[in-house]
Amino acid sequence: MQITKMTLSSMRKALSILLLSLALTTLAACERTANATANFDAQSSSMESGSGPGSAPIQAVFTGRVVGVTDGDTLTLLDAQNVQHTIRLAEIDAPERGQPWGNRSKETLSALVFGKTVTVRQTDTDRYERVVGRVFAEGVDVNLAMIERGPAWAYRQYLTDDTLIGVEARARDARVGLWSMSAVQTVAPWEWRRGVRVGEGEGASTGARPQGLLSQTPAVVDPALGAAFTCAGKRVCREMSSCAEAHFYLRQCGVGSLDGNGDGEPCEVLCGTAQR
Repeated sequence: MQITKMTLSSMRKALSILLLSLALTTLAACERTANATANFDAQSSSMESGSGPGSAPIQAVFTGRVVGVTDGDTLTLLDAQNVQHTIRLAEIDAPERGQPWGNRSKETLSALVFGKTVTVRQTDTDRYERVVGRVFAEGVDVNLAMIERGPAWAYRQYLTDDTLIGVEARARDARVGLWSMSAVQTVAPWEWRRGVRVGEGEGASTGARPQGLLSQTPAVVDPALGAAFTCAGKRVCREMSSCAEAHFYLRQCGVGSLDGNGDGEPCEVLCGTAQR
């Protein structure tokens, strides 16, 4: 009888321990579910704050050294952890490579930032996973400076700082930077890119102004020489009959390949303007 009572007592203790263990396991599972739900909500919120699928959450401010400049609105930054970031300057748009003033725009940005430690105030992440932001170097607002000095436009489609429109207008009135060129050459980059698509990439491959942006004037007579010139498909200096024709093709037809160094002077050997 004593053995039976001890056996029942042991069984009751074992059952109590089992029930307690099940209760603790159930509680732990509930906590894991709650944590997973909270993490999912946080990730969803972060994704919604970006500009598209896969966008990184927006950072406030970070710093790094500029180790590369791609063009007038894109640079490469190396942070303190030796991680490279591609930075797209927010709210500005610079001439494309092959577009008049494209090389000079890149040179201006390089002079402002290359080799320097800069601060980036991130505002977005674009579809190419580039950090979009306002860049500051040695106290200079680089985005503003690029518009102020004339090698870039205020990017209307993504503009949030309306004061940049006024800065661009003053640069245009003063004819600084790209605004010193003829009206035919000062094509906004977003229009240039649209023309490249219309022209099936001709401008990107040859340096010529895209077909959709070519002058509609069939012929222009140079009053000094009495010669009529047309946009007839010439692309290189050896095809030019004179310096005047080279200037016509650069300024009226937008054949940027004639101005290899981006200084606004075409075919410098032909025109006698090459530096010795």
